[in-house]
Amino acid sequence: MLSFFQENKELLEETVSEEKTLSIYKLIMDGGLGGQIIIAILFVLLAVAIYIYFERFFAIKAASKVDKNFMNQIKDYVSNGKLESADALCKSKNTPTARLIGKGISRIGKPLNDISTAIETAGKLEVYQLEKNVSVLATIAGAAPMIGFLGTVIGMIVAIHEIANAGGQIDIKMLSDGLYTAMTTTVAGLIVGIIAYITYNHLVVRTDKVVYQMEAKSVEFLDLLNEPV
Repeated sequence: MLSFFQENKELLEETVSEEKTLSIYKLIMDGGLGGQIIIAILFVLLAVAIYIYFERFFAIKAASKVDKNFMNQIKDYVSNGKLESADALCKSKNTPTARLIGKGISRIGKPLNDISTAIETAGKLEVYQLEKNVSVLATIAGAAPMIGFLGTVIGMIVAIHEIANAGGQIDIKMLSDGLYTAMTTTVAGLIVGIIAYITYNHLVVRTDKVVYQMEAKSVEFLDLLNEPV
């Protein structure tokens, strides 16, 4: 009895060892040319998604930095009629909020509605710059799973074709290429889609915070101009 368990234990260890040697690379290569092309496309999409995410992340992070004393300095300069100093301060900050306030300062002397319109127009341009290429992430999030499912369909077609040509003698090894293609492309498509979806939503949340900050500072600036002298 003891020897029986020892033999089974050794057999189990050999089986586990063999399973551990199965690599992702081997799965992809066993999927055939169709699966390899689909995986290559998904890999490119993943690289694009990661690049866009980090590029936009650092750009939005830089845009969100605003000096706490910025509006107090602007208020002092405007109240004392030092518009050139206020404009120079805005240019030195080089942030979306500072550029909006700078646009408003350049319109001082005109009706308040004209100043508000100028700030609103500049704000739309700043939001466009913040959201640059973010829509590509949304596209990848939707397209990657569909590309993966396309690989699934291709894999099933290959498997059915092998069955049709088997002449009634079906061997699981004959179906392996099609099944590998179907499974690996589906998993790869879902992984890329999930990553792109998460990164897209994270960037949207951070962008919304910057937009809110821009709106709050713009309103504060307009209130400053509307205060009685």
